[in-house]
Amino acid sequence: MSALPSHNLSTSIFFLTGFPGLEQFYAWIAIPFSSIYAIVLLGNCMILRVIWTESSLHEPMFYFLAMLAFTDLCMGLSTIQTVLGILWGFSNDISLDACIAQTYFIHGLSCTESGVLLAMSFDRFIAICNPLRYTTILTNTRVIQAGMIILLRSSLSILPVTIRLKFFHYCRHHILSHSFCLHQDLLRLPCSDIRFNSFYALALVICTLLLDSLLILLSYIQILHTVLAIASQEERLKSFETCISYICAVLVFYIPITGLTMVHRFGKHLSPLVHVLMGNIYILFPPLMNPIIYSIKTKQIRFKIQRFFLLKSV
Repeated sequence: MSALPSHNLSTSIFFLTGFPGLEQFYAWIAIPFSSIYAIVLLGNCMILRVIWTESSLHEPMFYFLAMLAFTDLCMGLSTIQTVLGILWGFSNDISLDACIAQTYFIHGLSCTESGVLLAMSFDRFIAICNPLRYTTILTNTRVIQAGMIILLRSSLSILPVTIRLKFFHYCRHHILSHSFCLHQDLLRLPCSDIRFNSFYALALVICTLLLDSLLILLSYIQILHTVLAIASQEERLKSFETCISYICAVLVFYIPITGLTMVHRFGKHLSPLVHVLMGNIYILFPPLMNPIIYSIKTKQIRFKIQRFFLLKSV
């Protein structure tokens, strides 16, 4: 394991603390983390493969699910090198450019996932509240357009703050308190004026994550109102079942990100290990859980995956 830096090292190198106080257990901690990353990569690749190869799944709700799986896959890939590098004892240092790139992908992918979840809630809203117009509203062209808008929103909105990170003067210690680079963590190190980054980041959270979550909540309130108005209990249950996996995906994304935000804003008195654990939950929990949720709760996905493994075993 690399030694922690002295203050006179080049500003181009930063050191990640990993899991403070647990260094002697890294070999053991690496086992569950490696397993989690394996599940993240294999699970989301499986979802993408099933949707890609099964023509019966080529419809809007599964296109959005493919977007979600691809986003989760990229989130796992964006942090696997630094997290497992620390745990397996390869390296705990990272260059400024690599750190900024990792920051860009982590926060950009979070914004992308929020947008995809909003699109998925809109899909369910149309399917349940206006089913006769579903195929005319959510055409393949509009799904592609929605995906492009989500991607452009996340990739462009994150650029201003990440570009400015490159030009800060990092005169304090170069120790980052996670096993990967986060914007709020980097902002503690410069002697430069960081007010733009602080205010912009807050505005971005409000205009993307908070606004998306409110729109998702409103859409599901309307869905609930429509479902409860259905006379047949069997039809109500069927409608609820189509939304369960979407609701679970929303919860596994917004609960960790809200928890991490609260810890960073109001948990300065908490142990550094709590911050690190919340950061890893925020990064790994949604990519880990989403393939499991959709494999269990979505009948079409579950059937195709079961058939895939049965064919492989023959």
